[in-house]
Amino acid sequence: MKVLMAGGSGFLGTALQHLLEANRYETFVLTRRAPKHSNQIQWDGQTTGDWTRRLEEMDAVVNLTGFGLEHWPWTKSQKKRFHDSRVLPGLVLTSAIKACARRPSVFLQISGINHYGLHGELADESTPPADDYLAQLTVQWEAATQPVEELGVRRVVARTAVVLDARGGLFPLMALPVRLFAGGPLGDGKQCVPWIHLADEIGALHFLLENQDARGAFNLIAPAQTSNADFMRAVAKALHRPYWFPTPAFLLRTMLGEMSVLIVDGRYAAPKRLLELGYQFQFPALDGALKNLIG
Repeated sequence: MKVLMAGGSGFLGTALQHLLEANRYETFVLTRRAPKHSNQIQWDGQTTGDWTRRLEEMDAVVNLTGFGLEHWPWTKSQKKRFHDSRVLPGLVLTSAIKACARRPSVFLQISGINHYGLHGELADESTPPADDYLAQLTVQWEAATQPVEELGVRRVVARTAVVLDARGGLFPLMALPVRLFAGGPLGDGKQCVPWIHLADEIGALHFLLENQDARGAFNLIAPAQTSNADFMRAVAKALHRPYWFPTPAFLLRTMLGEMSVLIVDGRYAAPKRLLELGYQFQFPALDGALKNLIG
């Protein structure tokens, strides 16, 4: 199977590419930089061009594009970058697929678990989107590629939690206060920390690509519901560091502004459809995940 990956040069895309190639997929990566390898194809992420001719060779498209929300501060221009890096590549991929004489059979779209909002009861894939900024960003992100379904392409939307990896993503930053002997709950510590181990993230994405019954939205989040207090306590235990007093929510809101919602708020969600389809997590619980990442 030939797979075209957009946003495939980050730590998540690189890991997924290695897994797919180990399973005899032929992968191609869209890049904004000058191609350095034969499997790299140049594009600008905003317009169609010569790269669209290669799309007709592909059996699947994986769209991982999106500038990371951890970039601070959330200014008006930063929010525009969050939006444009998610929506514009989706729109141009959809436009290119419409023009194809031979279309890919499956389109895998990444999205965010904050689709359901930061407050409320346990969410699953049937929970409607919330009205807050992060939720509405995922709504626009997903809507950009929805039209491919009308073209007969099987579309899967992976609403992913924070991906834990020892060397990439947010985990090294999340563990830093604990490493510096300043670990403790953030705010009241009751808010959810939505997480998934990198091995399960790419394992689930591969599973959804392969499974012909996979259509629509799937929550990519570990089945163990983890509060911020539980998360920080487990990291402290794994690193053999003390677990201290909480950092007040008002201080975090003052320091980080709107971005603080990523830390002091969080809604619990479940991978209901993923489990029903038969995916088996390698790291369903936090202790095992941390032992693998830290140990």
